[in-house]
Amino acid sequence: MKRLTFSSTNRTMLLEKMKEETYDVLVIGGGITGSGIALDSTTRGMKTAVVEMQDFAAGTSSRSTKLVHGGLRYLKQLEVRMVAEVGKERAVVYENGPHVTTPEWMLLPIQKGGTFGKFSTSVGLRLYDFLANVKRSERRKMLNATETMKLEPLLSWDKLKGGGVYVEYRTDDARLTIEVMKEAVKQGVDAVNYAKVERLLYENGKVSGALVVDQISNKAYQIRAKKVVNAAGPWVDSLREMDGSKTGKYLQLTKGIHLVFDQKTFPLKQAIYFDTEDKRMIFAIPRDGKTYVGTTDTVYKEDMVHPRMTRQDKDYVLQAINYLFPSLSISETDIESSWTGLRPLIYEEGKSASEISRKDEVWISNSGLITIAGGKLTGYRKMAEMVVNQINKQFSKELGVNFGPSKTKKLPISGGDVGGSKNLQHFIDKKTKEGTDFGLTEEQSRKLSAMYGSNVDKLFSIAGSSDKKAKQLGVPLDVYSQLIYAIHEEMTVTPLDFFIRRTGALFFQIAWVQKWKGKVIEIMAKELIWTKEQLQQYQKTLEQHLKDAVVVVDDEEPDAAKKIG
Repeated sequence: MKRLTFSSTNRTMLLEKMKEETYDVLVIGGGITGSGIALDSTTRGMKTAVVEMQDFAAGTSSRSTKLVHGGLRYLKQLEVRMVAEVGKERAVVYENGPHVTTPEWMLLPIQKGGTFGKFSTSVGLRLYDFLANVKRSERRKMLNATETMKLEPLLSWDKLKGGGVYVEYRTDDARLTIEVMKEAVKQGVDAVNYAKVERLLYENGKVSGALVVDQISNKAYQIRAKKVVNAAGPWVDSLREMDGSKTGKYLQLTKGIHLVFDQKTFPLKQAIYFDTEDKRMIFAIPRDGKTYVGTTDTVYKEDMVHPRMTRQDKDYVLQAINYLFPSLSISETDIESSWTGLRPLIYEEGKSASEISRKDEVWISNSGLITIAGGKLTGYRKMAEMVVNQINKQFSKELGVNFGPSKTKKLPISGGDVGGSKNLQHFIDKKTKEGTDFGLTEEQSRKLSAMYGSNVDKLFSIAGSSDKKAKQLGVPLDVYSQLIYAIHEEMTVTPLDFFIRRTGALFFQIAWVQKWKGKVIEIMAKELIWTKEQLQQYQKTLEQHLKDAVVVVDDEEPDAAKKIG
């Protein structure tokens, strides 16, 4: 049977195929952890399937601080081993996907009365570079007050003593996840979004698959597998409850919000990692004409599918901004957009939200359900390797089959085959010129080349055959090309999939979303043959998310003293 492409038009056929198979591995969860596990297992030769109840990356994996970083603050908590491991992984993630990951010099201001002094900052950053095996050109540098102000003029002179700069890596977390999943699919994985596990299946007391319900058609499918991995992020414990194995350790969800401002309002030149009045650490990062700031860290027990920003969340971040940048007088009316995400951490008694370790753990129940919990975006590949190593040990013991070691350390993810990070700029320049031959402007061509990496030829091909159609529909050629590519190559099912997970536009280009939402919905409705009810539902959901991006809700609890941090 011919392999089905990763198109949303193939979802039903793919589910029909999946119910007839018996997989080596079924991964429940299509975030960065599940995507990484799928890629690792399939490249070792394991027959692998993935089901995700929402869209790929719809949970934690599209709502982080969008950094592939080593966790400098965890040195304060003596998480030396974790800092060393994820610090080294930053470079691996970058090389495998340079089109979705960018080195970013981060400034750590040293202020009177602040958490970090000159000596502790110098030692801490030096240790960080050592643990992460940072290359010489990216090692930390210490600055005096004048040098620090030159890097970021918005800082206030009266409290500034100096600063340190070091390298982190900025990423588009959702696109990183999508590219990992696309590479997994290319390597042989069967993956479907909007496919919710309603119950687990068992044979002789051992988990043997899942009953999955398509959230679009409401049709149920039984998918069988020799090993089942629970990589459901915030929903990990829900699956453990299904399995009757939620004992011992469990998840503690914490919530983080980020606020987005236009650069005209918040003209930040330099990414900054700074401490707040209550001694927590917050990032402020310039990106594509915007500045985003976050994050909070509060215990969360409300709706996991759609967490919301509260007044307390918003006020906390605004207060932190005005503490470091008092001259800006940033207020609520300056907020252009925001996002709210959940961290699925492993509960530790007596610790506040920000003190809980970000370490990952693997749990195996009596039924054989393999659960991966905790962890950080940066360490996704190592987490996947750890899980698949465990599966391989089981196969070796039970079946006498050894699938060998992980093969992902030097494997480019989808779009990452550009000749390595050193060749990325040359690749973009070359493709920018090529794109103009397909009817795109130079600006459009450069944007697409940088965003999609080695997949850009597919978008150029769409553009080359769609110029007249795009004009008839009244949409720019780059927007049309992105949308058609997203539908047929990235399993985009709803407008939110496109505006949040495939483009990030709802967070960073909200005016662009407002301008083109009608046309995008019109094109998707025709391509995917929506019913009238589906059209109305997707329109309503998009409008609600646009509203939620700037509107806060009341605090979840009256005492709101669930301390931030």
